[in-house]
Amino acid sequence: MRTVDLVSTAIANTFRSKTRTILTVLAIFVGAFTLTITNGLGTGINAFIDSTVASMGASDVLTVTKTTTATSTGPQKYDPDAVASASQPGGRPGGTTEVTALTDQDITTISQIAGVEKVVPVTSVSIDYVEAPGGDPYVAQVGSLVAGQTPRIADGSAPDDGSDALQVALPSALVTPLGFAAAADVVGATVTIAVTDPVRTQHLVEATVTGVTEDAFGGTTSLTTNTALEKELFTLQNTGVPADQLDRYASASVTVSSATTAQVDEVKTALSDAGYTGTTVADQLGTFESVINGIVLVLNAFAIIALLAASFGIVNTLLMSVQERTREIGLMKAMGMGSGRIFSLFSLEAIFIGFLGSALGAVIAIGVGTAVSAQLAANLFSDLPGLQLIAFDPVSILVTTLVVMGIAFLAGTLPAARAARADPVESLRYE
Repeated sequence: MRTVDLVSTAIANTFRSKTRTILTVLAIFVGAFTLTITNGLGTGINAFIDSTVASMGASDVLTVTKTTTATSTGPQKYDPDAVASASQPGGRPGGTTEVTALTDQDITTISQIAGVEKVVPVTSVSIDYVEAPGGDPYVAQVGSLVAGQTPRIADGSAPDDGSDALQVALPSALVTPLGFAAAADVVGATVTIAVTDPVRTQHLVEATVTGVTEDAFGGTTSLTTNTALEKELFTLQNTGVPADQLDRYASASVTVSSATTAQVDEVKTALSDAGYTGTTVADQLGTFESVINGIVLVLNAFAIIALLAASFGIVNTLLMSVQERTREIGLMKAMGMGSGRIFSLFSLEAIFIGFLGSALGAVIAIGVGTAVSAQLAANLFSDLPGLQLIAFDPVSILVTTLVVMGIAFLAGTLPAARAARADPVESLRYE
């Protein structure tokens, strides 16, 4: 029997007992459907994290700090050289972490490390509110454009970091509260930003809005300023502070001369040897991906258990098929069909059942996942543009299908081996 005939015969034999085959396929479908959905969940969330990383900073830009002096929730010893950093990795959720301040001397030391192209100290600005003409003031945070940053713009453009004009991009969450009808109305408008100095004198700064940023992990009420506006706010915020006290930075933005992983790692090592810590945005958000991947693995484990349970259905289906076709097996052997061909025939039946279940599960999972993802994006996750909660990778779907077919093959080896070992004479006598 030729290979083509063997395959066509195996497919035809699969549907001899339609009810039994359909029930077995449905059992496999449950596991394949779950496996495809969970993999799609991991793919979608990780893709969104990757796009967020790309929008928050380039891979060749490091956030550099000195050694953290304390990260525990217990009492901390006072350090006169420490400053608060809300974004320091390893800090308490929703709180701040004390880090030893960087000085101008530290900036010079970092700039002299091999592989470092540029060092920009990150100043900390805390504003009181932002207000549009004729509107109410709203509380907001300030985030400057650091090197390599490409903010996600919904309308207009990002602030020009090389311009002397005071420019800002508003988050989409503040468009309506500030009194604008749409994002397009914000571009070109002037807003007032209030900042208070140490002696409680409030200063007002007017800035031109260049664009509106999309919401992301960075916070929904964070203004994006250019360097000129940031310097102006920082100067006013520190009015009256002695000059030697201004030389204190929570962190610095370091641009590496090459974006290669090897070069970035070399700079990280050199910084560590010099007493500093350098992390990329990908490093800081890597914890999210690790958690997501862990959850996906747990869910996949349940899907695999479902597939293993379905494999017993394959064993049962094929064992019944072998028993019902005992005389047929004896006849095939009597006509010269070898044990290897008979084993292949029943193994192909198992593989085909696995293929039907996995294909059905993948197709329905893609349909359901796409619909659910679109519905969530339009409602629950409407504040996170670009998030496709469940996304499907063709390679992942192919691997899932092959895994299911492999499990089906292993489940079919016992009935196939039993058929291959059958004695032709005894089989022909079977009633």
